[in-house]
Amino acid sequence: MNDARPNSLKRFSPTVIALVLANLIPLYGVLALGWEVFPLMLLFWLENVIIGVFNVLRMLLAELQKPEAWFGKLFLVPFFCVHYGMFTFVHGVFVVGLFGGQFRAGAGFPSLAMFQKLITEQHLGIAVLALVVSHAFSFAWNYLWRGEYRTVSLQTLMARPYARVVVLHLALLGSGFLLVALKSPVVGLVLLVLFKIGLDVSSHLKEHVRLTDTTATTTVSQAIRGESSPRS
Repeated sequence: MNDARPNSLKRFSPTVIALVLANLIPLYGVLALGWEVFPLMLLFWLENVIIGVFNVLRMLLAELQKPEAWFGKLFLVPFFCVHYGMFTFVHGVFVVGLFGGQFRAGAGFPSLAMFQKLITEQHLGIAVLALVVSHAFSFAWNYLWRGEYRTVSLQTLMARPYARVVVLHLALLGSGFLLVALKSPVVGLVLLVLFKIGLDVSSHLKEHVRLTDTTATTTVSQAIRGESSPRS
């Protein structure tokens, strides 16, 4: 059945709370660990990798009621992995090059080993784990438990991560360059984290409200036909 709770209550859904808590760790990094622009930008980029992994899982589990969809998945899932992987890698190269100094003379080209080393050097392990837990919880709660996988299409899932990267990270990159020019003031870094939280929550709510509306429409159609309804 459709979730009739008002939007003000949906803002405090378990997945939103988990999202905000995971994004508060960078705030601790700025205030207690002295993080500057580069660790924040690297962490924000790493979240794109996490989102890509969970999007592959979503694609694999989408449209299970349509056996013919598996033929589409044989092409679309590998295509997404290659295309989004290259897109994300190039984005990561620019992050470590522009903010981490890897474009200087003599610096090696970014590699998987370099990214792993940077995560350790910048003490991002706990923050990355928190983001993984947050996205895993959203995947389990919204996609599996609330039945989003029953109504979302493969084409929608193909495009969804790119929308987030373009909107969110263009804003973050612009803010990052400004903060570098200002020598990374703490107040500016705090505002950057809060700005990112606000964009994340807004994007999360719009995305899942849209999918909830689609699920509700499907539920009504199924009820008219006398079919079983998805879990609300």
